[in-house]
Amino acid sequence: MAVVANTFLTYDAKGIREDLSDLIADISPTTTPFQSNIGTREAENSYFEWQTDSLSAASATPVVEGQDLSSYTAVSPTVRLGNYAQINMRDFIISGTEQVVRKAGRQSEVGYQAAKAAKELKRDIEKACLQNAGAVAGATATARVTAGFPAWIKTNVSANGTSTPVVPPAYTGSTPLASASTDIWNVFDTPEAFTEAMLKTTMQSCFESGGEPRMLMVSPYNKTVVSGFSGIASSRYNVDGAEPSVIIGAADIYVSDFGNLSVVPNRFFTTVVDAGSSAMNDWAFLIDTDEVAIATLRPYRIEALAKSGDADKRMALSEWGVQMNNEAAHGCVAGIKAVA
Repeated sequence: MAVVANTFLTYDAKGIREDLSDLIADISPTTTPFQSNIGTREAENSYFEWQTDSLSAASATPVVEGQDLSSYTAVSPTVRLGNYAQINMRDFIISGTEQVVRKAGRQSEVGYQAAKAAKELKRDIEKACLQNAGAVAGATATARVTAGFPAWIKTNVSANGTSTPVVPPAYTGSTPLASASTDIWNVFDTPEAFTEAMLKTTMQSCFESGGEPRMLMVSPYNKTVVSGFSGIASSRYNVDGAEPSVIIGAADIYVSDFGNLSVVPNRFFTTVVDAGSSAMNDWAFLIDTDEVAIATLRPYRIEALAKSGDADKRMALSEWGVQMNNEAAHGCVAGIKAVA
């Protein structure tokens, strides 16, 4: 239908007020399940240490009545391990004018950006925890690097069947892991589909080593794969008026022969692109949450920096490192597909 001549339309009007919602929509993921489920400790140095030990092999050999000893079993010393604390930082600078003008969705720009920086820093640490990075001592022009969780695992590994993985070097004494376990995580073969057999093999290996993993951490894609395993507990939820109970699709508990595993997807997994096939290699971790921790030298803080003009400067930082209490408590399934 035609518009009547000389109708005054909004397209010609001046002074129409803007309609800007006070809602700032941000759906960026902020959950950090690795940090949230493991232990914590305070560090007192940028290089922090701990000790591991193990019992001798069990023996069923008896001794005679009245046995005397002419020699004694050698005592094995503890193993001393260490890692470096790395610094993660976020910063921002806000002009004096921007701080005082009226804004939609927030009153203080500094306050809003500080809250945002805190979330970003938490995500940065989660990603660094799960990186296959070796420890770096650091220097004047070199940042310290903490050896990430994957770089420590060498005992309980189920990898791509077409290659024999090379485990990390033996990290004994006070020298921490110096390089990432590249040959485990970048298998240089076409990745295979994650199977229940791989998971069972690794879980059994953890049990035999003395570990008791209670969490299976996977990428979002492999969370959907695990949901199809036969060991997934039937998830049912009683809904009023619904007979029988309704089955919930996202199963979260895997029931194994050696204990239940909470299946936890993590958005911050770092997949590896294979150099030969250009395929994406993924991994899945069986985690004993009692045997790994975040050691914090400087907890998260927001610091105001000296003013040098008409602007407010802020710096958010944390200094922290991964403490792998005993790597044999954990397991990894490596060289698996990251996409369908």
